[in-house]
Amino acid sequence: MIGKRMQQLRLAHRLSLESLAAKMGGVVTRQALSKYELDKANPSPYILNKLAESLGTSASYFLTEPEITVEFIAYRKSQRLLEKDKKSLQALIGQTLEDRVRILDILGQSNGSRIPVKSYKVESMEDTENAAEQLREKWKLGLDPIQNAVATLEDNALSVLDIEANDDFDGISAIVRDKESHVKTVALVTRCGIAGERQRLNLTHELGHLVLDIVENVDEERAAFRFGAAFLAPAPKILQEVGEKRALIQLQELLLLKKQFGLSLQALVHRLHDLNIITDSYYQQWFMKFNKLGWRKQEPEEWAFEKSPWLKRNVLRLVAEGIMSQLDAERILGEKLELEIPASVTERRAFLKLPIEKRREILRQQASQLVKHYQADEEWRQLEEGGDFVE
Repeated sequence: MIGKRMQQLRLAHRLSLESLAAKMGGVVTRQALSKYELDKANPSPYILNKLAESLGTSASYFLTEPEITVEFIAYRKSQRLLEKDKKSLQALIGQTLEDRVRILDILGQSNGSRIPVKSYKVESMEDTENAAEQLREKWKLGLDPIQNAVATLEDNALSVLDIEANDDFDGISAIVRDKESHVKTVALVTRCGIAGERQRLNLTHELGHLVLDIVENVDEERAAFRFGAAFLAPAPKILQEVGEKRALIQLQELLLLKKQFGLSLQALVHRLHDLNIITDSYYQQWFMKFNKLGWRKQEPEEWAFEKSPWLKRNVLRLVAEGIMSQLDAERILGEKLELEIPASVTERRAFLKLPIEKRREILRQQASQLVKHYQADEEWRQLEEGGDFVE
């Protein structure tokens, strides 16, 4: 048990055995750490505490079994993403999802049955358009542009994560199950720090991998991308705004559409081509222009990266209700929090940190003071002896 948990945390922190040994101050060797991970030896309480300190957790974490399993649905095909990087990403995502499910369980919101996993059959690219419209209808989104994709997804029971990763990683989707194989949540993961329009398409593309049931002769990546673009920019709305056939489109018009739908210029031109609004040759002309302007990697008028409002709001709620510690909240959010803690809470926490004999002595003194107070107070005696009550 200790070995598996230790390896997950080490990989999540992108540490080798050598670097972890160094971070622990050399109190243990790389070989000893390897034995712990293989469950060939058990660390002493002192080493376990040093491990916990170095990996940003408590010693008890290593002694508990994971409550969830994570099934990764699809990696964006990339020859450059090394296997060791995949393992680190999966460990980091798994660790993050444990925290997310813990919060969902406390709030009573861990119900993955609301998410239509593999519910829309796709036998052709056109089927992705119908699937996107059906899901928007199911979630009562209408056809208007989605202003905050992250908030929309989380409002519909999905967990949206953004993680630190290198440029070779764009996104992944995952199903999270409990020990009885019930779906707890479904996760969509993207790399943080990218342009907002790219983030939005990454997330809805991963959503496509989750909800589409794609037959073998249909290209899964193309279908997922087509779904993602159709979800953000439904065909009826695009046709209304742009028209059914266009021989010329000004750059200023594309920039306005980008601002309206939250799709990149490249994704918009691709969308217009998918819907047969522009011809093959005009589509190619636009991409030659993007290349010439150097916009294939970075475009003008980027959308802001969207953050999860759900996570921070609910973490702060749990801290305020005394269910989660500030230290845990800061670890989950990855930021320092300036919180107002009532004096009564501070005093209670300080009291609980005292040795048990000291606590008992304080309680005895308080009890003695209460006895003196009631002995001096005649009002409660009159009530006990049958004093008058006013109804």
